[in-house]
Amino acid sequence: MTTNKYYDPILASLALAGIGDALGAPTELWGIDEIFARYDGLADRFEESTPDTFAGANSGKRGEVTDDASQMYYLARALVKAGGRLDQAGWIACLLDWAETSPKAGFMGPTTAAIVAALQAGEGLDRVGVVGTSKRKLTTMGNTNGAAMRVAPAGLVHPGNIAAACEQALVTCLPSHDTDVAIASACAIAAGAAMALVERDIDAVVQACRKGGLIGARLAVEHARVPPGPRFSTRLDMALEIATRATDDRQFLYDLDAAIGASMLACESVPAAIAIFAYAKGDPLRTVALAASVGNDTDTVATMAGAMAGAMAGTAKLPQTLYREFVAVNDAEFHLQNLAAGLADIALENSSDG
Repeated sequence: MTTNKYYDPILASLALAGIGDALGAPTELWGIDEIFARYDGLADRFEESTPDTFAGANSGKRGEVTDDASQMYYLARALVKAGGRLDQAGWIACLLDWAETSPKAGFMGPTTAAIVAALQAGEGLDRVGVVGTSKRKLTTMGNTNGAAMRVAPAGLVHPGNIAAACEQALVTCLPSHDTDVAIASACAIAAGAAMALVERDIDAVVQACRKGGLIGARLAVEHARVPPGPRFSTRLDMALEIATRATDDRQFLYDLDAAIGASMLACESVPAAIAIFAYAKGDPLRTVALAASVGNDTDTVATMAGAMAGAMAGTAKLPQTLYREFVAVNDAEFHLQNLAAGLADIALENSSDG
């Protein structure tokens, strides 16, 4: 048994992110009322995915992760192999390894799929998603939540260090998610995960998400693109305001869906995930159950919110029945204890205690 103080919260982060992913898989693309009717309330138990979801269409099993958590686990593995300092070449190798070896690669989102296809073909990336024969990329290219959904390990290896978490997160955004909204979103989740390891205060973690988002937006100006469209920080403030005034679970989800949305766009699903985490006060089961019940891209929202809630709570506070079933279904493929131990060693080295 390790004595590393970061091991248990990191394991809980990886596990609850995966539990959220598996909870949200059967509700993805559904609406709030459909979900409440099926579960007689919040989606708080594993179910088989139906054919009208991506998990069902890809033969996903009950309690099994999708591309969201599986990419997170591959990233965690790559970070451990790189000693916590993953560079661009290492990240691209990790992404291609996931695309070529993971059974979950069939769930791949549109931005990641386009970049992976170009990388596999040995083609230049400057022509992916451009308009006609110009050099201008579509405004919708690179603005999805694929970077944010997998990024938590970049924060978990930097306890309390928002700037370092964002620097590592940036590496995992490029070349696929090269817009300010995607980078700001990923930095927000990485920063939240980093802070959740050292703070048990919801406001501190939420403020870290805010700060990470601002840092990410600045990094994007230097390293990526700033296409027109909603700004992440503005959407996050709106989402958190909805969470602050909410008093009823279902009405909160209605209001969040109506004003912010929960689609694969980073400007929707990432603010929604942080707002759900704040509204649930980081309670592990409530966080992932609410996220899996918001509708649309539920598995991704629950993965991101779960990563932060797990890091703040530790394994003893996870929903134990779901935890045991989740491990039974997924651990043979991902070996979460080994991943957590490797990340925890790096986290201790990077922390002021190391």
